[in-house]
Amino acid sequence: MTSTDVSKDAEGSGPSGYAAARLRLLTEEARSGPPRRAALAELTDEWLTGLFAAGAEGLRGVSLVAVGGYGRGELSPRSDLDLLLLHDDGDNKAVAALADRIWYPVWDLGLALDHSVRTPAEARKTAGEDLKVQLGLLDARHIAGDLGLTAGLRTSVLADWRNQAPKRLPELQELSAERAERQGELQYLLEPDLKEARGGLRDATILRAVAASWLADAPREGLDDARRRLLDVRDALHLTTGRATDRLSLQEQDQVAAELGLLDADTLLRQVYEAARVISYASDVTWREVGRVLRARAVRPRLRAMLGGGAKPTAERSPLAEGVVEQDGEVVLARAARPERDPVLPLRAAAAAAQAGLPLSLHAVRRMAANVRPLPTPWPAEAREQLVTLLGSGRPTVEVWEALEAEGLITHFLPDWERVRCRPQRNAVHIWTVDRHLIETAVRASEFTRRVHRPDLLLVSALLHDIGKGWPGDHSVAGEIIVKDVAARIGFDRDDVTVLSTLVRHHLLLVETATRRDLEDPATVRSVAEAVGSQGTLELLHALTEADALATGPAAWSSWRGSLVADLVKRVGAVLAGDDPAEPEAAAPTAEQERLAIEAIATGSPVLALRAQTEPPAEEQSPGDPEPLGVELLIAVPDQPGVLPAVAGVLAMHRLTVRTAELSALDLPDGVEGAVLLLNWRVAAEYGSLPQAARLRADLVRALDGSLDIAGRLAERDAAYPRRRGVVAPPPRVTVHPAASRLATVIEVRAQDAPGLLFRIGRALEDASVRVRSAHVSTLGANAVDAFYVTGPEGAPLPGEEAAAVARKLEETLRG
Repeated sequence: MTSTDVSKDAEGSGPSGYAAARLRLLTEEARSGPPRRAALAELTDEWLTGLFAAGAEGLRGVSLVAVGGYGRGELSPRSDLDLLLLHDDGDNKAVAALADRIWYPVWDLGLALDHSVRTPAEARKTAGEDLKVQLGLLDARHIAGDLGLTAGLRTSVLADWRNQAPKRLPELQELSAERAERQGELQYLLEPDLKEARGGLRDATILRAVAASWLADAPREGLDDARRRLLDVRDALHLTTGRATDRLSLQEQDQVAAELGLLDADTLLRQVYEAARVISYASDVTWREVGRVLRARAVRPRLRAMLGGGAKPTAERSPLAEGVVEQDGEVVLARAARPERDPVLPLRAAAAAAQAGLPLSLHAVRRMAANVRPLPTPWPAEAREQLVTLLGSGRPTVEVWEALEAEGLITHFLPDWERVRCRPQRNAVHIWTVDRHLIETAVRASEFTRRVHRPDLLLVSALLHDIGKGWPGDHSVAGEIIVKDVAARIGFDRDDVTVLSTLVRHHLLLVETATRRDLEDPATVRSVAEAVGSQGTLELLHALTEADALATGPAAWSSWRGSLVADLVKRVGAVLAGDDPAEPEAAAPTAEQERLAIEAIATGSPVLALRAQTEPPAEEQSPGDPEPLGVELLIAVPDQPGVLPAVAGVLAMHRLTVRTAELSALDLPDGVEGAVLLLNWRVAAEYGSLPQAARLRADLVRALDGSLDIAGRLAERDAAYPRRRGVVAPPPRVTVHPAASRLATVIEVRAQDAPGLLFRIGRALEDASVRVRSAHVSTLGANAVDAFYVTGPEGAPLPGEEAAAVARKLEETLRG
């Protein structure tokens, strides 16, 4: 059935005929994409023309005009109908009656309608006051009535726009920047707004408006296809949800992908991100050109006066590197540059641009991409040095890298980049796609080049540390293999290749060990030292760890994590220098611990103290990281069953996050009888201030005597908050790490973080009759990774079968 056939079905049958034809078009026909949008617009035109004709009989000087997306003939299934009833200020009463004859049938069908009734003069006046109205009128399209009236409005609106462009375009750019600040960048968001986010459909419409001003034009290659792809995704979103929404929510992505015939939600997001990048890059180039043109217009009259009127000023060209110059605030190629004979030129130009903090001109990038020649293997030293210079240039690296990537130059030099390009990361901790995270890590690493002996290895490892995420399996293992090949290809010698592959293989080692293992255990320190191998590699790995975490997102790094990693690095460095880590000895109790223990024995109940932790030295703190370390919570309690779950539950009730937890039996002074368990925990408030110690103690007393139903209280609190629909969390996983310690059995729990998780774990371990020596709690976004050092009742590690049974039982409990 053609669109004409559908339109004929709607003719003469009123709203019900249109509704039936519309439904057939959206549900029964195989067409999708631009043909369906055009057919839906044509069908709607036919119906509205009929409504107009029935109400405008004998009425002259009136026309019905589609504006905005409808004006462009692009109707998504749930799009608004943007309509303007244009009149020549004749019979206003008759015009109002005509408007009712059109608007009410639209509303009766439940269609969203953005409508107005204006004369051409009123329309022009409103457009001059409201940029949104002006942009909509630039796409005005005649539907019915007086064609001359519509054509006259179009001509005058375009003329107004071109005359006012020097004033309106900066205003439009500012509004676009404010919207991007609010909505974020489409190419990185897990739940993007396809229209309003930067790089979305709104920006594509703005690029059309800039082109209509005749001041500048966007780079056209790929732009129409990117816009079409986003419109196709929005169509599928409307059809699967039945709602007029532009927000691509997590829970709808699989359905939208299926509607579009794509493999999965990740494939969908990658296509969305690729389209957004095309539009974002085109926007950057276009706004830069607008600024250049407006500056030139402002300067030209003064220059002409200075030059005597007739001479045309010549733009200054300042050399930056061989074959590379600066002109008009951009980096361009020198006149003598020959990209077809100079395979290093793209890297040299990029490094020069980043070092100067200037953008690469579109013309220069495209000329280099069109004439690029492969580098020999291994790369010449200059090529490797220029890549390192580019990576070490800080924040300007991002814009320059995006310009190279937009024209395919990155994958020309680094073919493995294709697998991580635009790859989403479905982890709330990560705020970037894989490729942007890698560039962001290099930017962060550039801040640490003064504290390592080989800045080049730090920067290249930062760029490639997650390159394995484009392959199946453990990305660190895959990345190690890839980096060996890439590093040799770009010209590093065998020793450097070994260091780079070690850094990539173990880029998570320090932070995972520091936050999940007992640093007092010699086995922990020795295992890290064996993996790292040398002081130089440890120094580089420390800097890479911090750069990686800072580039991940605010949840991945803190002063607390930084202090733990620094402590681990210090211990590992001592081992690599030849020192042998001593077996930990039971530390003599401090005066405060003894005081608390004696009071606990005397009262027969728990006693506690809260003490603020000391901030780490300034050189160990992360730049811009204001997060405090939290407080130290000391609890002395007469030895009895259920202490761990009781304490964990009370802290959860008071919204305290546990960062580390150590439990030990305390040796009491001579003459004091009884057994005391000492808990030394580090905690921080989720929000607000810490509760008073007296309140914590009172609740802990009740928890231990059984009068406080912690499980019930936590369940009530959980039920009070509506659950957000979204991706179902993977099930918990509990594993045993038998070689992680000689002093205890290490059981690691990976689960969805939730209030009371540590309470549930503690209760399950208590039921298994094992003793928790220490706990190392790590939360990244929605994921908790907690390690527990446990022993049997006699203080020895658990036998293998018993440890496996405890792990299975704990996993079953958490899954239930």
